[in-house]
Amino acid sequence: MRVLLVEDEVRLAGVVKDGLAAEGFVVDVVSDGITGLWAATENSYDAIVLDIMLPGLNGYDVLKQIRSRKIWTPVLMLTAKDGEYDQTDAFDLGADDYLTKPFSFLILMARLRALVRRGAPERPVLVTVGTLVLDPARRVVARGGVPVALTAREYGLLLYLMRHAGDVVSKAQILDNVWDSAYEGGDNIVEVYVGYLRRKLDAPFNLNTLRTVRGLGYRLDPDIH
Repeated sequence: MRVLLVEDEVRLAGVVKDGLAAEGFVVDVVSDGITGLWAATENSYDAIVLDIMLPGLNGYDVLKQIRSRKIWTPVLMLTAKDGEYDQTDAFDLGADDYLTKPFSFLILMARLRALVRRGAPERPVLVTVGTLVLDPARRVVARGGVPVALTAREYGLLLYLMRHAGDVVSKAQILDNVWDSAYEGGDNIVEVYVGYLRRKLDAPFNLNTLRTVRGLGYRLDPDIH
């Protein structure tokens, strides 16, 4: 398995490279965004570990250009920042995971293995549940052809629910997959954002597709049977 590590902290890059190599990974290390973009474009990788604060071209711009070139290699963002704005920005641009410094190498290893197992099939053109349509490439949502404006967090929550349409997902599952691991608040935040989605996606269309399954979690149903 081959990993691209884009990290300008020499000591950290060396530790991560040695640790991954000991686990059987082949690791290419570059220390700036411009070279990182070139490497990600020219070579094939199973995963990319990408720092945000980089010389030459920051991680956000590298990620944005990678995705604009239809390169769907799983990307784990690595940064010292831990604010929600940074997390949602990374996911909004197409990141697959997010880890803040300092971090446990074991956690990094587990996250990378999960990304590699998931692989990088070409992203679907559209995700559809009934009349609800999400376009991952353009990051737009519509219900019955009517555009619906969502925040980055609402979009991430909806995408997760749509990919598990018909299944009951718990608050814990949602937090694990939509919120960053650094989030330390209560799980009531999930209920708040589900409410936001209902007001935008169900109420205006006189629908009730985002259901609460008491004691278990939430389920997104299609409105066409």
